[in-house]
Amino acid sequence: MHAIDWAVIAAYLAGITWFGSRFGKSQRSLRDYFLGGNTAPWWAIALSIVSAETSTLTVIGTPALSFAGNFGFLQLVLGYLLARIVISTVFLPLYFRGQIFTAYELMRRRFGERIRRLTAGTFLILRALAEGVRVFALSIILSIVLGPVYSRLGFSGAGEIASILAIVCLTLFYTFEGGLTAVIWTDVVQMILYVVGAAVSLAVIGGQIPGGWHHAIQAASQAGKFQVFDFRFAWTMQFFSRSYSFWGGVVGGCFLTTASHGTEQLMVQRLLAARSQGESRAALFASWVVILIQFSLFLLIGALLFVYYRETGLRPPQPADRIYPQFVWNHLPPGIAGLVIAAILAAGMSNLSAALNALASTTVMDFIKPLSSKTGGDARFLSMARWVTVVWGGILAAVGLIARHWGSVLEAGLSIASVLYGGLLGVFLLGTLTRRVGEVAAMAGMAVGLLSVVSLKLFTPVAFTWYVLFGTSATFATGLAVSLFVKEEPKHG
Repeated sequence: MHAIDWAVIAAYLAGITWFGSRFGKSQRSLRDYFLGGNTAPWWAIALSIVSAETSTLTVIGTPALSFAGNFGFLQLVLGYLLARIVISTVFLPLYFRGQIFTAYELMRRRFGERIRRLTAGTFLILRALAEGVRVFALSIILSIVLGPVYSRLGFSGAGEIASILAIVCLTLFYTFEGGLTAVIWTDVVQMILYVVGAAVSLAVIGGQIPGGWHHAIQAASQAGKFQVFDFRFAWTMQFFSRSYSFWGGVVGGCFLTTASHGTEQLMVQRLLAARSQGESRAALFASWVVILIQFSLFLLIGALLFVYYRETGLRPPQPADRIYPQFVWNHLPPGIAGLVIAAILAAGMSNLSAALNALASTTVMDFIKPLSSKTGGDARFLSMARWVTVVWGGILAAVGLIARHWGSVLEAGLSIASVLYGGLLGVFLLGTLTRRVGEVAAMAGMAVGLLSVVSLKLFTPVAFTWYVLFGTSATFATGLAVSLFVKEEPKHG
């Protein structure tokens, strides 16, 4: 540990909190607080989408995947592109038809209040669980940085808990004050920081491998680390149990991202914050280019770390999610190590702030405001939105503290999300692609879709990359089938 590293980390935490809180004065209405006043440029929204899509799970989890395997995870990114085409074609025109604040208002227009609350409630549960994993991922970083200090003081467990709470409170402060505007612009700063940090650490890793860059790339290639595609196909359980294949990546990745970016408020909120539908579409596709570059960068870090530990004979840390941050802290020059650790914390804080604002917007706009019997303008609900944000901060901190035995943080986060995404996407597709399906049929379809994915997870070896496809198909088919027997007068928005 070096004083300059501590100074860099402390300066970052203080600086980003101050920067985000400066946007508080511009928050005068719910539109300002939840949609940034529709003033953010498309490129800032694109970078904010990337920050929300990746987070600490990507920064520490992706290198671990290529360390243990290869570049197969990139097959999912191909599906991400297809999903963006679907979202821009099917969902965006509907989202920009009138002023809406959340994705679930679209379901109210099409089906009614009950399906709105069901889909919004599903999102709240999904995001609370998935974000809890991401909060726990921060504890991995903090345990590496602060572990020796806590050990000397004799309260390691309590010290880690205090560190997590400190990060949550700092993030909560500027999110409470600045709303989505603060979220987007701090996302921009934080994303640039952690990508620069990754590029710097990649250069250092390459320089520390015996034989230099040429040998490192050659050794990684010979070990099969750069293999991307797996085209094997067969109608067997073994085929569906492989997490990363071309077919699972393209099809499964498409369904996963259509659900996450097209139906989950965390992402839809950013799309709604754009100045126009055209800028929203530009942000969506630009974010894919950045995602491709970013995933490739972190996978390359993992491949080079594999070569580093093999060539030096050193024992890699366990669990695998510690490989990248522990190398940074132990091997990067003073100052640089602090910068990269600050960058990793930046990724976690950017995603946490986004989740807090999305959870608050859904709670206020889909539950509190529609059910409120009191009249009042935006000022009353704006004050309420800020305090709802505080409540969700406490909930996410609590979930993070109990999410300690869920396996790989990256795959745990994706698995949790995938269980619920199928039902969400299925009911959104029922609402946008059909006219005869009513609210009861849609709710029945969503229930069957959820049960089908839970059954897959508990009783089969099917990989999480297929969950959304199966859940969406079950939801859509059930909704259509029930509509044949339950006659309703469907709404059409």
